[in-house]
Amino acid sequence: MNSERIMGHFQESAELNAQASALLCGPVSNAVALMFTALSNGNRILACGNGGSAADCQRFASKLIGRFERERLPLPAMALTSDSSTLSGVGNDFGFNSIFSKQVQAFGQPGDILLAISSSGNASNVVEAAEAGLEREMRVIALTGGDGGVLAQLLTEADVHICVPHDRVARIQEIHLLVIHCLCDGIDVALFGGDPE
Repeated sequence: MNSERIMGHFQESAELNAQASALLCGPVSNAVALMFTALSNGNRILACGNGGSAADCQRFASKLIGRFERERLPLPAMALTSDSSTLSGVGNDFGFNSIFSKQVQAFGQPGDILLAISSSGNASNVVEAAEAGLEREMRVIALTGGDGGVLAQLLTEADVHICVPHDRVARIQEIHLLVIHCLCDGIDVALFGGDPE
């Protein structure tokens, strides 16, 4: 790969970061507020997504259960992407589209948050999980790209849509990772105040 092509990736990413920071600041702040309220009330955050988005779910949950940038008590978060027996069993018995919604039905409670991650907003199993969450009076925070897809159409005024203004999956996922770090930082500051020592 030539250096010009490599620099093009960096340039495109930098330009999108600048554009997204202005557009997504409000939705990310709203998402932090929803998560703070849920955690303060003893509720938890469930997260689902496929492929790279599944990895983002696991990163998010691990940062809340462990730590982001400070020592603190563990926070209740669960990646619905991690249990291979549940994923394969539900997928085999009910179909791939049910692998997250069945878990939302099992674990989700009113007041909980579902972090639904899909670069296109059209992943059928993530959409079904969001539908199940809304039926259980959970709030949904959708992390998408492009036009937000089907997920965008499901959300109510009480939910939050964080939609990266781009159609290229690699760029969308880069911003998703930054948003996840912003969420982790915002939750820590909202719950515990100030900057980490």
